[in-house]
Amino acid sequence: MATAQQWIQGARPHTLPNAIAPVVAGVGAAAHAAGELSAGDLSWWRAGLALLVALSLIVGVNYANDYSDGIRGTDDDRVGPMRLVGSGAAAPAAVKRAAFVCFGVAAVCGLVLAISTAWWLVAVGAVCIAGAWFYTGGSTPYGYLGFGEVAVFVFFGLVAVLGTQFVTADTVDWVGLVCAIAVGCFSSAVLVVNNLRDIPSDTESGKITLAVRLGDARTRILFGALLTLPLVVSVALAGVTWWALIGLFAAPLIWVASGPVRTGGIGPALIVSLATTGRAMLLWSVATAVALLVG
Repeated sequence: MATAQQWIQGARPHTLPNAIAPVVAGVGAAAHAAGELSAGDLSWWRAGLALLVALSLIVGVNYANDYSDGIRGTDDDRVGPMRLVGSGAAAPAAVKRAAFVCFGVAAVCGLVLAISTAWWLVAVGAVCIAGAWFYTGGSTPYGYLGFGEVAVFVFFGLVAVLGTQFVTADTVDWVGLVCAIAVGCFSSAVLVVNNLRDIPSDTESGKITLAVRLGDARTRILFGALLTLPLVVSVALAGVTWWALIGLFAAPLIWVASGPVRTGGIGPALIVSLATTGRAMLLWSVATAVALLVG
């Protein structure tokens, strides 16, 4: 039976910035859309529920991936964090159950948000949960076909940021959209470098990720491009408020994150890129949200 520490490791806490950052950016965009700086103009309790939805979904998808990859044997020889099923620390049924408990929490919180805002959010939530499961689950997981980065961009970029802006301020605008694009690029970059690290094992197991399709060299170029775009967004948002340029404070972290990728690092050497990209995403989101709140 897995220990509590192993369950925490299996939840992959290094991925939590992918859930927190879009909500933070979405709240900042909501503050701008409201056109006021008073906290009373925003629905903070809805923002809190949006955060719970995002956190529950990302932990759920991590457990779901652990389960699905584990039973397929994809995780038998991995470089990254421990896998509960692949390592034999937890029974597959227990990991699957943990994933669906997380999805259930996300569904309940999402239902409350839908009741208080718009019922069509129920359909959005259902698509998000289905996307989380079928990333590596089912007979034809889209994560094994090279569409993982697109899904991450959509769900943890566009949907998460714009969804948070909508439930917090009852509207969306172009500022929310460009923030969503920036966060989506960061989130996709996290998966890109993860899959870059796993090209050898994924190729061996038949998991055809985007990195496997592109190959090592082009995957490294893609990673650099994805990390450049958020800095471009910061400059574009300077048209709304010059404070948005503080988003450029994430540039040093982006440089550190890209270091092992630029210099041809492989395997464990890329783990620092994985973690630092998440930190850069969170820093950019916090800085940009603050800029939109005070600008």
